[in-house]
Amino acid sequence: MRIRIVDAFTDRPFSGNPAGVLLLESAAFPDAERLQEIATEVNLSETAFAHPLPPGGEADWALRWFTPATEVDMCGHATLATAHVLHTTGRATGTVRFTARCGILTSTAHTDGSLTLDFPTAPLRAETAPPGLAEALGAEPVSVHDTGEHIGDLLVEVRDEATVRALAPDFAALKTHSRRGVIATAAAEDPARGYDYVSRGFFPGVGIDEDPVTGSAHTALAPFWSARLGRDDLTGLQASARSGFVRTALRGERTLLTGSAVTVIDGELLTAL
Repeated sequence: MRIRIVDAFTDRPFSGNPAGVLLLESAAFPDAERLQEIATEVNLSETAFAHPLPPGGEADWALRWFTPATEVDMCGHATLATAHVLHTTGRATGTVRFTARCGILTSTAHTDGSLTLDFPTAPLRAETAPPGLAEALGAEPVSVHDTGEHIGDLLVEVRDEATVRALAPDFAALKTHSRRGVIATAAAEDPARGYDYVSRGFFPGVGIDEDPVTGSAHTALAPFWSARLGRDDLTGLQASARSGFVRTALRGERTLLTGSAVTVIDGELLTAL
């Protein structure tokens, strides 16, 4: 079985967020334990597994995502990576529909090679910063929002871009503050650099101390920054060591996430599923 490593939300290798992608030929997924074993072996922030569905239904492919530690409800970069593999291998054209834990998701390919994902917008709810959050994160929150059941993060606004870039969290302490993790964000210091806001994503609750570029987080970042900046179409920079850009378009209950992807490894899984 082919296994590919795809760098997502980037147009060049060795940047963005790498994801494992396995396209299954079966009509159902193997046992979750087996999928978890493979994801743990791949040891990237997510490995995506997809199998084709019969024609005429509400979706074309069934899709699941696993971190090295657990299955997750939603993952943007591994969905982008899966769609990239489908399009670059000729398995799909135009718009692809996926069914996943968080509902129906779509990916649309563009002539420039980029892809747009259609995801549910995160339902933000303002909260008081819990005791110990500032110490765990390493910065004083300006505002804190819950991001809803499918993401399970705290969205934490901090003072400025420099603060986001300098964060060095206590991951063991941070793990106690949300189901999945914490998204730290601030307005761009200089929007002329090509992005409107900056973020970093820390997800020790699912075995990922820092995620390079988190598509799902931008379903929360998009409504948050659109409300503050007065525009529905924005660009976010996730300022990890690998970094990557996500173009966001808020469309009410849906958020469009646009980015590119690059396949960097195309190999073979030697063990049977």
